[in-house]
Amino acid sequence: MKNPNPTTRSSSSASALATLTECIAAQLAAVEKRFGEELTSDLACVNALVKHVSRFHGKMLRPMLVLLSGKACAGDLTDAHVTIATVVEMVHMATLVHDDVLDEAELRRKGATINHLRGNEAAVLLGDYLISHSYHLCSSLGSQFASRTIARTTNQVCEGELLQIDNRNNLDLSEETYLQIITRKTASLCATCCLLGATLSDASERHVAALETYGLALGVAFQIQDDILDIVGDAGTVGKTLGIDIEKQKMTLPVIHFMATAPQEHRLLLRSLIASRDADKIERIRNLILPSHSIDYARDRAKQLVEKARAAIAILPDTDARRVLDAMAEFVVTRPM
Repeated sequence: MKNPNPTTRSSSSASALATLTECIAAQLAAVEKRFGEELTSDLACVNALVKHVSRFHGKMLRPMLVLLSGKACAGDLTDAHVTIATVVEMVHMATLVHDDVLDEAELRRKGATINHLRGNEAAVLLGDYLISHSYHLCSSLGSQFASRTIARTTNQVCEGELLQIDNRNNLDLSEETYLQIITRKTASLCATCCLLGATLSDASERHVAALETYGLALGVAFQIQDDILDIVGDAGTVGKTLGIDIEKQKMTLPVIHFMATAPQEHRLLLRSLIASRDADKIERIRNLILPSHSIDYARDRAKQLVEKARAAIAILPDTDARRVLDAMAEFVVTRPM
């Protein structure tokens, strides 16, 4: 099931994506610059934490969604697009920092997490700092629509996390509830990125709705793929601590499907492994699930959502930006393990 050449595939995929996004390269650079400038403090300890968390930027998927959605509708991007792209990156960074605290993760983007380096107190406060400044920056725009939309979305992200925590240890979690969790905690922000990018370009209601649909489907597919990687991925390639979902008894789509379809003795074994404290339980669970069809089932669901996303934006003009959005959707389910 594992990719035989994950490093090569990772490098080539990232390189291809970078080439495709040349049409927004200047604006992405402006987002990185704005991110650093906005979060500069007169306190050295704050600057040190912000500098470390800036390493988590990765591919900047969410700022890219803002910029590409705007460009796919209008052709010209404004400073407001850069502002909102910076805002959503701050929100996303805050969720990563808080997630690492909740998951007790030690690795992020192949480097130590804030909570591992400086403790939970510093990590929680840094996440709060990022969130509060995202609202501060968002309020600089003339319209309050963006601020209200960002606030609504962060509420949805928190609701998703709370629903997931409420169902921790629920080994009978339904697929429906799982999808509700990831729609709120992951996909809602992706949808908002596309909605705001298009709205700032004065796009038609039809195009705004199409891009919001694209973002929502893309976000759900992204999280399903992330959950697959948590089971079958390679930590060195993925760049973060794996096996956390299992360790925290958080049910994800491959495990939910396995619990619903596997022979009874295998389901009972999985339940006992999840509840155990064995040092090798993650590897044993991986070896139990891999021969089943549950990984393929989850991957097929992600592919269906990617096709839904691609179909949604088919109504947009045939531009470089739309083609990049199309390629980004495909990249979600082909990114390396």
